Amino acid sequence: MEVIYEDNHIIIVNKAVGEIVQGDRTGDIPLVETVRQYIKEKYAKPGNVFCGVVHRLDRPVGGLVVFAKTSKALARLNEMFREGKIKKTYWAITRGCPAEESARLEGYITSVERNNKSYYSLSPSDGAKRAALSYRLLARGERYNLLEVNLETGRKHQIRVQLASIGCPIKGDLKYGGKRSNPDGGISLIARRIHFIHPVSGKEIDLTAPVPDERLWKELESAVRNG
Repeated sequence: MEVIYEDNHIIIVNKAVGEIVQGDRTGDIPLVETVRQYIKEKYAKPGNVFCGVVHRLDRPVGGLVVFAKTSKALARLNEMFREGKIKKTYWAITRGCPAEESARLEGYITSVERNNKSYYSLSPSDGAKRAALSYRLLARGERYNLLEVNLETGRKHQIRVQLASIGCPIKGDLKYGGKRSNPDGGISLIARRIHFIHPVSGKEIDLTAPVPDERLWKELESAVRNG
């Protein structure tokens, strides 16, 4: 587990592809339990250790995840997420290149638990929730492109299904139009940056996750740095 930031109230870690944030029916050890054990051992805490889940990332997605170490921080962070005061930026490697280098996408998403899949439409329907994001093309490669994505809403599989809707499926994402799986079983989407005001101290928190240690990620990141 890679800890990116930690203080008395919050801990931010870089989630690996394949990890689950909270427990599910697979029975696999979730990241929240790993973080809880880390806190318990690091500070030699007896008994139960508090570790609150603030938000989630899909299992095949990597990047920054925030956990609360106190109930006060958890309540305030939950409220900040509801009010849109926590800004998360994602990087996605896509097979297609969008027609516009930057744009805002808005529509409606319906999630179906039976097949764990979301469906996107430009028109509202029963049970559908509004979904909005903006993207910007950061770099072009020979076959793949790097997009920066900022969410306005947090719907299930939102980035995956909305980018697929404009002909830009995320690399490795077989569920939403990817041609082949990635070797690690994940998809090429990371929670790259998180920016917010600390709910207790008032300090500005602005953190960036490293890109995965893979050739394509490094090449596209280098292209961004070099303009």
